Amino acid sequence: MLEIYNALTKKKEKFHSIHPGKINMYVCGPTVYDHCHLGHGRGYVSMDIIRKYLEYLGYEVRFIMNYTDVGHLVNDAEQGEDKIQKKAQAEKIDPLAVVQKYIQSCQEDFTALNIKPATFNPRPTSYIAQIIKFIEELIIKGIAYEVNGSVYFSVEKFPEYGKLSGRKTKDLVAGSRIDINSEKTNPLDFALWIKASQGHILKWDSPWSLGYPGWHIECSVMSCDLLGQDTFDIHGGGNENIFPHNENEIAQSEAYLEKKMANYWTLWNMVNVNGVKMSKSLGNFTTIKDSLKKYDPAVIRLWILSSQYRNPINYTSKSLEQAQSNLNRLKKWLENLAAKRENNQSDDIKESFSLIMENYQEKFQKAMDDDFNTPLALAIVYKLITVTNKSLTEGKLKKTQVEAILSFWEKINKVLGLKINYISTSLSLKNNLFPSAIIDLAEQRKKFKKNKKFTKADKIREEIIKAGYKIKDTQNDNYLLSK
Repeated sequence: MLEIYNALTKKKEKFHSIHPGKINMYVCGPTVYDHCHLGHGRGYVSMDIIRKYLEYLGYEVRFIMNYTDVGHLVNDAEQGEDKIQKKAQAEKIDPLAVVQKYIQSCQEDFTALNIKPATFNPRPTSYIAQIIKFIEELIIKGIAYEVNGSVYFSVEKFPEYGKLSGRKTKDLVAGSRIDINSEKTNPLDFALWIKASQGHILKWDSPWSLGYPGWHIECSVMSCDLLGQDTFDIHGGGNENIFPHNENEIAQSEAYLEKKMANYWTLWNMVNVNGVKMSKSLGNFTTIKDSLKKYDPAVIRLWILSSQYRNPINYTSKSLEQAQSNLNRLKKWLENLAAKRENNQSDDIKESFSLIMENYQEKFQKAMDDDFNTPLALAIVYKLITVTNKSLTEGKLKKTQVEAILSFWEKINKVLGLKINYISTSLSLKNNLFPSAIIDLAEQRKKFKKNKKFTKADKIREEIIKAGYKIKDTQNDNYLLSK
C-alpha cells in the first residue's frame, strides 16, 4: 500500500484518498518573471512523477498548478517591488507581457521534460474579485484587520500557526523574512492585501485601497475555487517555502474553511551547486533551457529520478554524465530487445517467466509505494537489464519473453516518463516513419556489412547522415534509424 511522507505530521502515512478513485492535488507553481532553472525542473518533475504514479494506481487526478503573476515581492517581503513589475521595468515592456513570455517559456521547458500539463493553471490576476471576497470573510470572522488601506492576518487568532514548519509563535521574532511594520498588531501578522504606492503598476480597486493581493492569499483562494470549499488530498511544493508561504496558506485556508486545508503535504528538496541551494537570488542557477543545450531532456529527467524527491540533489557535470551513461544503457537494452522481437519466431511463453515479470512489477510498485522512491525503482530496472542482457547474449530469450519485458517497460515508463526511441527499422518501415530512399540505403548497407564489404557500407552510412538521419547497428545484423 502506498505510504507518503507527510510534511505536516513529519512521518510516513498510509495514503487514503478523500473520495474513492479520485485525488485533488494542488502544487505551488513558479513566479513567472524569468526562465525556469533546474531547481524548478527538479521540483515539477518530482510532482509529475507523483501524479503519474497515482494515475498508474488507477486514480483520477485533478492536478492544479498556478502561475504567480502578481504579489510576489522581491525577497518574499511585504513591502517593495513586485518581481513581475521589476522585470517589466528592466525589459521595458508591459507586466502582463512579461508574464505571458515566461509562462510560454515555462510550458516549453515542461514539455521538453515530459511533464504532463496541469488540469488547470490559474493566475492570481484572474482571481482579484475572489481574493477580495475571501479577505472580506476573514475580516468578518475577526481573523483579519485593516490598517491604512492594507489588510493583515492576525496570527494570534489562529492557535495552530506554525504546525507545518514546527515554529512556535512565541519563539518567532521580527527578523529574517519578516518585515518590521508598525501598522501590524503583531510583527508576525502577514499581509492579505497591500495598499499600492503611487508608482506601483499592478494594482486594483478594493474596499480598502487601490492595491494588490499578498503572495500567500493567492494559493488559498485558487485552491478553494478549483478544488472545492473543502479539504483536498495533496499539497505539493518546494520545502524552501514551508515558512512563511505554506504556513500562511494553511492559516488563511483553515481559518476560512474551519477545517483542514490538505491531508498530505509532499514537499521537494532543493538542487545544490557546490553545497549551496540553487536560486536566482544567489545567482548560481542554470536555466532548464541552458541545460537542454547540453543534455537530452531524458538525461535531465533521469538525473532527477536518481534522487528521492525529499532529498537534496547535487548538480555537477559528473552527476549529469552518469545520467547520460544510464540513459545510453537503457536505450541500448531497449533497442536490442526491439530487434530481438522483430527477428524471433513466435513461441509459447513459459508460465515461470511470466511469474518472474510479475515479480519485477511488484518490486517496482513496492519501491514507488515507499514514498515514491524512484532511485530504488530504477535499481530494479537496472537489475532487469543485467539479467536480460545475459540472456540476450546467450540467445536464450524467446520472442514472447521479449514482449513481456517490453510490456513491463511500457507500463512503468508511464510513471518514469523517459522518452526513449527504440522502435526497430522494420516496424518503422511498416508505419512509413522513414522515406523509402533512406530505407533502401540502409538495406544496401546491411547487405554490404553482411558480405564484409565495410568500405562500401561506410560510404552509405555517410550518405544517410548527410540526408539528416542516423543509423545504428544492433544485434543479429539489424539496424535502427532515427531522425
